[in-house]
Amino acid sequence: MADVIENTGGGGAWAPDGKSFFYTVLDDNHRPSKIFHHIIGTPQADDRLVYEEEDPGFFMGVGGSMLDDFIYIDIHDHETSEYWLLPTSDLTGKPQLVAARETGLEYSLTEGGDLFYILTNADGAKDFKIMQTPVDKPSRENWTDVVPHTPGRLIISHMAFARHLVWLERENGLPQIKIRDRKSGEEHAIAFAEEAYSLGLSGAGEYDTDVIRFSYSSMTTPSQLYDYNMTTRERTLLKTQEVPSGHNPDDYVTRRVMAPAWDGAEVPVTLLYRKDTPLDGSAPCLLYGYGAYGIAIPASFNTNCLSLADRGFVYAIAHIRGGKDKGFQWYEDGRMEKKANTFKDFIAAADYLNQQKFTSYANIVAEGGSAGGMLMGAIANMAPQKFKGVIAAVPFVDVLNTMLDDTLPLTPPEWPEWGNLIDSKEAYERMAAYSPYDNVSEKPYPAILALGGLTDPRVTYWEPAKWVAKLREKTTGSEPILMKTNMDAGHGGASRRFQRLEEIAFEYAFAIKVAGKIS
Repeated sequence: MADVIENTGGGGAWAPDGKSFFYTVLDDNHRPSKIFHHIIGTPQADDRLVYEEEDPGFFMGVGGSMLDDFIYIDIHDHETSEYWLLPTSDLTGKPQLVAARETGLEYSLTEGGDLFYILTNADGAKDFKIMQTPVDKPSRENWTDVVPHTPGRLIISHMAFARHLVWLERENGLPQIKIRDRKSGEEHAIAFAEEAYSLGLSGAGEYDTDVIRFSYSSMTTPSQLYDYNMTTRERTLLKTQEVPSGHNPDDYVTRRVMAPAWDGAEVPVTLLYRKDTPLDGSAPCLLYGYGAYGIAIPASFNTNCLSLADRGFVYAIAHIRGGKDKGFQWYEDGRMEKKANTFKDFIAAADYLNQQKFTSYANIVAEGGSAGGMLMGAIANMAPQKFKGVIAAVPFVDVLNTMLDDTLPLTPPEWPEWGNLIDSKEAYERMAAYSPYDNVSEKPYPAILALGGLTDPRVTYWEPAKWVAKLREKTTGSEPILMKTNMDAGHGGASRRFQRLEEIAFEYAFAIKVAGKIS
C-alpha cells in the first residue's frame, strides 16, 4: 500500500470492516498525545483527530473490543486511569467518557455482551475487584460488584467470554487463574503443584468459546502452553519449550524462602540451584531485584539462569517492596515516602541468604536494571560490604537531575511514582536522601559494571556515565568500576536475538569473574 503514517506510537486498532484504523501520534517529547482515524487509501493529512490529551503526565493508547463493538481509548499514569469509548457503529462520532479521571482511581474494561466487566480499585479496593455495568450505561454510578475485594489477593487482569468470566490473580507471591461461570456464579481455580512458578493468561481470540489458553513455567520447568476447557476442566498440553542443549529438571532445585525485613515483613525470595550445589556459604550467588512501578518479577523458566546454576551459582530473585508480588500494599510500601523499604528489603534478602548459608556476602553479585539500577546504586551506597559485585543495567541513578527536567519524555508521567520535585520540597529532600549519584561517598565500593544505551530515551546515557565517574573518584577500594555503552541500543539493550545473548553473556562473565569462578 502507498499509505504512510509517520510519528506514531506504534500499534493501533482496526475498524471492524478493515477499511480504516485508529492510531496514536507522538508530541515533540515522544509522548502519545493525539489519536487519529485513518482511512486506507487517503493521505495522513486528511486523517480525523478523534481525541487529544493535553496533560503531558498521562500515557495514552487505543485498542478494540473482542466483539468489535467499541474502540477503546485508554488514558493513564501510574495511579489514575480514564476510558473513552467510540462505538464502531458510527466511526465518525465522538468518544464517550466512561468515568472521569480521579486521582488514585484505576479501572479497565472488558466487554461481556450486554455488560462491561470492570477491573478497578474503586471504593478502597486496594487489591482490586471486578464490577459490572450495562454497556449502554457505563458511567460509574451504574457499577456493581461481581468479584469482591479481598485484601492481599491482587487481581491482575480479567477477560470475559460468552459463558465465563476469567481473571489472573496473585496471592502470597504466587499467581492463579480463576474461572467463574457467568450463569451459576460457580468459581474454580486451575491447580499447580510446584513451590514457585509463573503463569501467563492468553485467553482466547473468540468470544463464544469454552476454551482458553495459558502458559506455565517455573525456574526448573520449561515454558508450557496449554488449552483449558473451562466447562470440563480438562487441560491439553500444546507445546513445551525446547532447550537445544538439553535440560533435565531433576538436576535442579527451585525454592521459595522468606527473608525477614527490618520491620518484620517477610520478603519472598525465589531460588534456583543445582542439586549438587554445596549450601555451606561457599556458592556464589547472583541476586536480582527490581522493586518499582508495582511490577512483580515472575519465577519463570530462563535458560540464561541455568548457565550460572551449572557453574555452581545460586540464582536468586528478591521479590521486594515496590512490586505487587504480595498485593497492592506491597507496592505502596515501596514507593514515594516509603521507597527506602525497597533498598532495605534487597539487603535483607542478602542477609538471609548469607545467614542460611545459601551463599555469603563475599560471594553475592547483585543485579538490576532501569529502576532496578537505581536499587543497585542505592544498595552500593548503603551496604557495599555485603556485595562482591554489582551489575547495573541502564541504571536510573541521576535521579534528582532527571526528575527536575520536565522536558524529558518520561519525567512528568513518573511524578506519581517518585514525587514531583519541582513542586514539592518534601519530595526533593526525600529523593535527595537516596539518589545514588548524589550519595556516592568515600568508601570501598564493590566491583561495579554499569551498562548504558546511547539512544535510551528513558535513562539517558549520561546517567551511568556520571555515576561511574563519581564512583571512580570517591571509592577507597581497589575493585574495578567499569562502564559499557552500547552505541546501537536504547533502553532495552541490543535488539537482535544473538546480540542480546552476547550482552547477557558479558554481564554473566563479569559475575563469574568477580565471584572467582574463572581466573
